[in-house]
Amino acid sequence: MKYLELRDFGPWLLNRRFLHPKVKLPQYMRIIALSWILLFGSSFTQPIYNAATAKDESRPLSIVDELWGQLQATEQPFELPSKDVLELGVKGYLLLVDSEAIEEGKPLAVIDFSLPSSQKRLWIVDISNGTLIHNGYVAHGRNSGELMAQSFSNRHSSYMSSLGFYRTAETYQGKHGYSLRLDGLEKGFNDQARERAVVIHGADYAREDFIKQTGRLGRSLGCPALPTEESKYLIDVVKEGALLFIFAEDEDYLSQSNLINA
Repeated sequence: MKYLELRDFGPWLLNRRFLHPKVKLPQYMRIIALSWILLFGSSFTQPIYNAATAKDESRPLSIVDELWGQLQATEQPFELPSKDVLELGVKGYLLLVDSEAIEEGKPLAVIDFSLPSSQKRLWIVDISNGTLIHNGYVAHGRNSGELMAQSFSNRHSSYMSSLGFYRTAETYQGKHGYSLRLDGLEKGFNDQARERAVVIHGADYAREDFIKQTGRLGRSLGCPALPTEESKYLIDVVKEGALLFIFAEDEDYLSQSNLINA
């Protein structure tokens, strides 16, 4: 799996406020610092995010603007997520780290269910270093829809996907093999995830070969299922305290989520 080099994010890192919340580096100093990054890599940079800056209200937009610009300017093997969806994910990430609901430095995984299952709609972002780790396929619940996920539920036996922010938890061996439990962080939208056994696991119906046969991925009982050949690696990347954000253009969720509307 190819990672974007941290030096590719030099302008983003250099836009950080190193000295005081109201002081930015002068242009000539930013140019000098960028030269050092290009010459020596990441050893002279600091993390893009830390808890001390989490309460800066402009932070999510600033991070996403810089990340988006760098991803567009950098040759890399992944399709880009929607900038608007990524901004919502980063906003939730910063709020939840600030409230100590998730651990600082863990990755952010974003699933965009406004896209069909025939497209790669899962992204994993390393917020600390500004790297895009993965973009791939993910299946939705069988009663959420066929090609498109259009209906969502937090109810037991609904066999639908649930929207919102989740904290990843422990791994285990289940009927789908190596799997990852999820704890929903949004009451009324996904807080029944553990009780419903909504987990991340591998499935043959989430592979690209299945799309070639049917025009779409197969569907789960509500779990975000991954291609079998990728699932173990990806579970290990996001296990134990990372943040998962599942998005869809759902009016109820977008208007009522406390994190989205904070």
